[in-house]
Amino acid sequence: MSSRRLTKSSNKVIAGVCGGLAEYLGLDYTLTQLLYALLTLFTAFAGVIIYIILWIIMPEN
Repeated sequence: MSSRRLTKSSNKVIAGVCGGLAEYLGLDYTLTQLLYALLTLFTAFAGVIIYIILWIIMPEN
């Protein structure tokens, strides 16, 4: 059994959070960014707060 760990990606645009989520979930990086942007828009920008929290707590790769 391989253990996967959620870490920031080296494929960074801002902090590597979306890249890390894409690698962890096995999704395309661009799709993850698009889904995140839509989530942020439809939740009155709550996604920005979530991104900052993940930026702080996610370890580097």
